[in-house]
Amino acid sequence: MSSAATGVLRQALALSLGAAVSLGLARFSYALLLGPMRADLGWSYFTAGVMNTGNAAGYLLGALLMPRLMARFGPRAAFLGGGLVTAVLLVGHGLVHSDAALMVLRLASGAASAATFVAGGLLAARLGGTALAAGGAWLNAGLVLGLYYGGAGLGIVVSALLVPAVERPGAAHGWQAAWWALGAVALLMSVLMARGTAADAPAPAGGPGVVPLPWRRLGWALAGYGCFGLGYIGYMTFIVSLLREQQLPGGLITAFYVTLGLGVMASSWLWAGLLQRWRGGQAMALLNALLALATLLPVLSRHPLAVFGSGALFGAVFLSVVASTTALVRHNLPPAAWSRGITVFTIVFAAGQIAGPSAVGLVADGAGGLAQGLAMSAALLALGALLAAWQKPLQPS
Repeated sequence: MSSAATGVLRQALALSLGAAVSLGLARFSYALLLGPMRADLGWSYFTAGVMNTGNAAGYLLGALLMPRLMARFGPRAAFLGGGLVTAVLLVGHGLVHSDAALMVLRLASGAASAATFVAGGLLAARLGGTALAAGGAWLNAGLVLGLYYGGAGLGIVVSALLVPAVERPGAAHGWQAAWWALGAVALLMSVLMARGTAADAPAPAGGPGVVPLPWRRLGWALAGYGCFGLGYIGYMTFIVSLLREQQLPGGLITAFYVTLGLGVMASSWLWAGLLQRWRGGQAMALLNALLALATLLPVLSRHPLAVFGSGALFGAVFLSVVASTTALVRHNLPPAAWSRGITVFTIVFAAGQIAGPSAVGLVADGAGGLAQGLAMSAALLALGALLAAWQKPLQPS
């Protein structure tokens, strides 16, 4: 491997730690802590879902602020600053136990993680532009994007192993120690992010805001992505609670979540060629359809093969939907518009996430329970697949 390729790969892996912090530790670890927090604090499923709605609302706020923040401070500063602030806020989760304080922290951590995730996506898109020249056919932009988004899988695996190890079942507020540990890991990852990423390259000529963006022509992809935001977050918020309701042993639940995280990490290799080759909404449509299937499996069957098949498939797919939007932006918009393009898709994604957890929680509090809530999530993902399939490339190959 050439030194140039090694440098690109090292930076891609450092960027992937941003996804691990912003998604794996700050957002998806909540599924593991929802059960103990709900039992300790007397939450309904609706209240538990509202906490993740608050996180998604903060994420939307952060995404809305990102164009100005990146224009003023640069993408790398936003990327690193968001990681450090997220680490501090995760520790803060373990210092309080009132609903109001936890809601403020969930909202603030959502905003901080958006800074890291959006800026990291832009940096990965720019790094992907140099990948082919540095590494040949194997190191392409699709792989760089896949590695970045697949970093969330590392955060999921770390959370799955860390939370049960440090949580104190039965103790008053025994879940707080897990948040302290998650914050410490996020801080360590933020230091490694700083050491592994290079200073910002000059922004593409023309600057953001100069090139008009054809959002109407991207409408099918935006609609499909909104359904993805609505649908996937229900699974990632409540799947562990469903498995506990189905009395799956704790060790198997940990193994399930590790399997899901490993699937996310493998997704960078599984779908790199598809993201590089397909320029319209085909990738998003296929991936949303697979997610709908994965979401239904544990609803239809409690058999361990169905449960673990669901986790492996969901993990191997769901963040590749996010990567597909970055690839769509790269394929169809000029480099000067990439920042705005990624931000707008992120806003649509965040808007879907705001409604998703509360809606699933509200349905789960009814007679049908969590199974009915996840069935609704699967239907939304299937709708997203149908909408995305209509999206055509804006530019010829």
